[in-house]
Amino acid sequence: MVLKGLVKVYQYAISPYLPASCRYYPTCSSYALQALDKHGPVKGLFLTLGRLGRCHPFGGQGYDPVPEKKNECQHCGAEPSSHVSIE
Repeated sequence: MVLKGLVKVYQYAISPYLPASCRYYPTCSSYALQALDKHGPVKGLFLTLGRLGRCHPFGGQGYDPVPEKKNECQHCGAEPSSHVSIE
């Protein structure tokens, strides 16, 4: 995927020469890779741009994980149709 390749180029060729400045964990570039893996190119890019927009001195800081997909169980990653109901 081209977007993930661009992020990896940044991580390995540009980021090591810049001072650490990300206010979040995971870093914005790691967040981007996770968002692209979890949500695909369109929503992953949208989430990444939102994160980059928040990463500035007057923005937030701290732990900010990639949100879970809405159609998956947040605890086990299973689809809602795979839940077993015991009656």
